[in-house]
Amino acid sequence: MTSYEAKVTNAPEHCVAEIGLLIYPDCQLAAVHGLTDLFQIASEWTGSAPKPIVRVSHWVSAEEGSDPPLTCVFDSHPGAAHNLDYVIVPPSIIVPEDMRPMPAAAQWLRACHGSGSRVCSVCAGAFVLAESGLIDGRRVTTHWAFAKQLLARFPMIDVADEHMILDDGDIITAGGILAWTDLGLTLVERLLGPSVMLATARFLLIDPPRQSQRPFTPFVPRFDHGDETILKVQHAIHAESAAPHSLKELAEAAKLGERTFLRRFAKATGHKPTEYIQNVRIAKARENLELTVRPVDQIAWEVGYADPSAFRKVFQKLTGLAPKDYRRRFGAVQQPAQ
Repeated sequence: MTSYEAKVTNAPEHCVAEIGLLIYPDCQLAAVHGLTDLFQIASEWTGSAPKPIVRVSHWVSAEEGSDPPLTCVFDSHPGAAHNLDYVIVPPSIIVPEDMRPMPAAAQWLRACHGSGSRVCSVCAGAFVLAESGLIDGRRVTTHWAFAKQLLARFPMIDVADEHMILDDGDIITAGGILAWTDLGLTLVERLLGPSVMLATARFLLIDPPRQSQRPFTPFVPRFDHGDETILKVQHAIHAESAAPHSLKELAEAAKLGERTFLRRFAKATGHKPTEYIQNVRIAKARENLELTVRPVDQIAWEVGYADPSAFRKVFQKLTGLAPKDYRRRFGAVQQPAQ
């Protein structure tokens, strides 16, 4: 049995779990050290005596062909054999296309998982986790900007990037590059309880674990698909996004039958025409909510919704927030005193 598979024979007293953090080339060290501090702070906020211990260890790749493939370089409570209840793959500070293969890390993750560890990833750390094969056939999340790349590189994975945290029991994935705080608090709640999690969040001045990436995800239309006919229709939609734009009118503008137009539009843009128009309108509404103090009903009318309640339903569907909550969270302009 290699050291990274070993079970505790002399665990620190009152230890509730050991969490191993993988350090790989160009990983976000702020997440590694931030999580280390977060778990220590959480232990301090339990209010019980003796205080429960969350043991944290850091692991780096050894030389090629070494056994074990990773070695421990930091241990918050050294002296006992390692029993990694959780393993976390932190975010990367470089984009996924520049991340090189990491077979030693993949082997280590498989071994840890096979020994009973729950394996977690944050943001682009999902690419390292995917290399292990552990999330084939699984529903996982990553940063919204990397979702298509993750699916293209690992087509066996079901990528659900609208989620901030996806907990599949033995596999937990987190979305954005700073979602290590969401993952850390999720594990604190699981290990030490909801009251400790909330106390830790309050002390660190961070939100409790968030559920969705949708408030942070911009609409990024595709214009490089090569279908010039559909491209002209897209330009017309963006130029007059508040106009009705019926399917019949759009198909006629493209000089195509409706079924052919629907097929080509979806292939080129990744959206149905009605979905595309909704996204364009809500993108404009988000900008107005962020940068102006105009009333929500006025913004709804300006972007093409005569019925404010319909606007609110679509806005909530696409962003995960009501318009007033979105403005409260992201508005850059101070609201006038009531």
